[in-house]
Amino acid sequence: MKTLTITEAKKNLGKWLKAAVEGDEVAIINGATCVALRPVQIEAADYAWREYGANRGEIEKFQERVSSEVERLRRNGRLITVPENKEEAFEKIAGLKPGRSKTAAHVAGRRKSRRRSRVA
Repeated sequence: MKTLTITEAKKNLGKWLKAAVEGDEVAIINGATCVALRPVQIEAADYAWREYGANRGEIEKFQERVSSEVERLRRNGRLITVPENKEEAFEKIAGLKPGRSKTAAHVAGRRKSRRRSRVA
């Protein structure tokens, strides 16, 4: 068995993966543990059936239920699209917290607009 440090393995990872695929025993030392490189068989991607016993029809019904629930939540304003800008996202989320008064959310919105006008 060929044992490598992490640094040695990183330098020629492709070479060591190829050796493992060809049947050579290759291990990488990580602290006091050796981690073996070896090929594995890929299983079918039918995870729902394997884990839960759900058939294709049940999965499709579930997808339909989830899609309709998501659409209902969007229509009712309970599901929001979060902006990519982190600051805007946090402010939007903070304004929609349950139990937060509309006044507090309004004040947060005014502060945001003041900050923008100061920057400009």
